Amino acid sequence: MNTKKITDKTERKKLKRASRKKAAPKPKRAAGVARGSLKKRVKKLTKGQRKR
Repeated sequence: MNTKKITDKTERKKLKRASRKKAAPKPKRAAGVARGSLKKRVKKLTKGQRKR
């Protein structure tokens, strides 16, 4: 959820919590699957490029 336009902190928090509640639950990993398998992957950078 994009809440950059809302300046009031409590209002933003309320909206974020509501959207989190509405969202579908994240899938649990199966027993035989690696622990980091559900992590978001970092795109490989070309040589000589800065990360930040």
